[in-house]
Amino acid sequence: MNIRRFISFIIIAAIFFVLPPAAYAKKDMDAVTIVLDPGHGGKDFGACENGAKEKDINLAVAKKLQAMIDKELPHVEVVMTRSDDTYLTLQQRADVANNAKGDLFMSIHVNSVDKKTRGREKTNGSSVYVLGLHRDQDNMKVAMRENAVIELESDYKEKYSGFDPSKDESYIIFEMAQKRNLGESIRVASDAQNELVNTAGRSNRGVRQAGFWVLWATSMPAVLVELDFICNPESVKYMVSDNGVEKLALSLFNSIKKFVERRS
Repeated sequence: MNIRRFISFIIIAAIFFVLPPAAYAKKDMDAVTIVLDPGHGGKDFGACENGAKEKDINLAVAKKLQAMIDKELPHVEVVMTRSDDTYLTLQQRADVANNAKGDLFMSIHVNSVDKKTRGREKTNGSSVYVLGLHRDQDNMKVAMRENAVIELESDYKEKYSGFDPSKDESYIIFEMAQKRNLGESIRVASDAQNELVNTAGRSNRGVRQAGFWVLWATSMPAVLVELDFICNPESVKYMVSDNGVEKLALSLFNSIKKFVERRS
């Protein structure tokens, strides 16, 4: 890297770290926005078994969680990707989060296993997912393709302080931001998982990483929660009960409260 390119990189880094990207900028820097995403909805039922539909469980827990945040953390704004039985694509969910300039994205789901699996009716436990590291290179390719639109501007090199969407070194700052989001995502996931075990009494299936599109497409710390297994009759009985919904929501609330406290 020659001296001119090095100086350009320093300028870019200064711009992005002193003045945060639009996806993170807020009018009120003390405000915190939590995006809750009840998975599935509408024609997308999710997993259905033992007289329950995943989309209904997800929404019930998310709405209870929203009520807890509104009551206990009045300075926190809650954005719901859906508040009723509405169908949304994965990209639409991510768009809601990104347009709201969310600080944390939490997608709520219920797990299941293939119907050919032996003993599936006894499978139980919660798990919380973060974006898998193996998607990093995919992120880079998509970013390069999307960022290439700036080349349509005749003076884009001046406007973007030497940023070149086709050069790997230009993306160092984005990789740093990505790793920062992953670290916070893991902290939230760990807190949520511990709470689901200790507060909601769920079996511990751990914090995991996988390439969920909805996590990959959001520009903020993001987790996907699997509350328990709908193929287990006892787990379903708990998840649809008033007590179960309350305890599951409280578990997620406690993890969000810790996130908000870290932000203050």
